[in-house]
Amino acid sequence: MEPTRTQDPSIAQQGRPDAAERRSRLRQYQVQLLARMQAARTNSGARVNQLGVAIGLERYLLDLTTAGEIVSVAPVTAVPLTQAWYLGLANIRGSLVGVVDLARYLGLGETPVGTEGRLVTFAPGLGMNCALLVTRVYGLRNAADMTLDGEQLRDGDGQDWTPLDLAALVRDERFLQVGL
Repeated sequence: MEPTRTQDPSIAQQGRPDAAERRSRLRQYQVQLLARMQAARTNSGARVNQLGVAIGLERYLLDLTTAGEIVSVAPVTAVPLTQAWYLGLANIRGSLVGVVDLARYLGLGETPVGTEGRLVTFAPGLGMNCALLVTRVYGLRNAADMTLDGEQLRDGDGQDWTPLDLAALVRDERFLQVGL
């Protein structure tokens, strides 16, 4: 019979942060994120970062102050007697959110949904429980490093990006009328 070994709990926990340390790291991350968002709002010499997404075949830049969460495409329940671009309702973290295919709304065809497809919710400050179906999320893009070409911005790789103002979109009467 082999003797029973007791393991020192401090050794077993090495490499795994305790709950207090995880909370501290989360708090630090939240403080950094808040500082970046406030700098973006005030444009106080900070780099202007925006969220780059693909909607259909087009690339768009969303202001970080108007974009909310990025989540995997959730099951969408169709709502009868609504516009074709209004895909329906999805349950995102316990809240019902209207899902819009912006490509259809703009007359550019249907947004293809693949493994990289996501829903980008509107920021709570816009007062609308809504999400855009996006083909792909490219991450943060620095608009200050791009050149203006008409109504679009062009990055260093020659990719064109269209700024999308979600705050203006939620004031658009046509966008607000999802019913037929």
